[in-house]
Amino acid sequence: MIAAKDAAARATCARRIHEEDRLNKLKLAIGGAVLGLVAACATAPAPQPQTAPAPAPAPAPVQPQVAPPPPPPPPPAPAPVAAPRRCDAAVTFLNEEVFPFSKSELTPAARARLDRDVIAKLETCARIEAVVIEGHTDRLGSHKYNQKLSERRAEAVKTYLVGKGIEGDRIETLGMGKTVPAKFCPDITKRSELIACLAPNRRAIVSIKGPAR
Repeated sequence: MIAAKDAAARATCARRIHEEDRLNKLKLAIGGAVLGLVAACATAPAPQPQTAPAPAPAPAPVQPQVAPPPPPPPPPAPAPVAAPRRCDAAVTFLNEEVFPFSKSELTPAARARLDRDVIAKLETCARIEAVVIEGHTDRLGSHKYNQKLSERRAEAVKTYLVGKGIEGDRIETLGMGKTVPAKFCPDITKRSELIACLAPNRRAIVSIKGPAR
């Protein structure tokens, strides 16, 4: 009986020693963990303060667009070259200047017209290129007759101009006959009236060509 009690006491004591031993080991483990944490906290670097991000660079100032300068104005046009001055002219016998019917003699009015508008004009020429004289007739008579008459009328004008000092080799004469009428008079039947009506056809035309002085 006493032996059973001793055995139970020893067992209880053994359990108590075992639990204390386990408790001590647990305390040591906990203490080691705490010491490890303290050591880790002691050696860990202090957290650095976070710096604010650098501000974004300001955008470059926008340069105002400058319009390109206007192109230079074109050079002025060259001054037009003046055309050479000429002494060209055309003189046609009119009214009292025309030839009498079927004749080739110059009237006083025709001579005065030649002096005023042909001789005077030729004096303004630096050089005479040409003087062309056309003789004309009315439609009365045959073509052959009027052709010869128109030639005599042109020659009469040439003779007068040569007599005034114009070089004959500068003068050309043309007999036009009745091929270029200036007036027709179709409704007149009386011969005397018809001759008077057709008077403008009995003319001479003098054309002058040449540069002016």
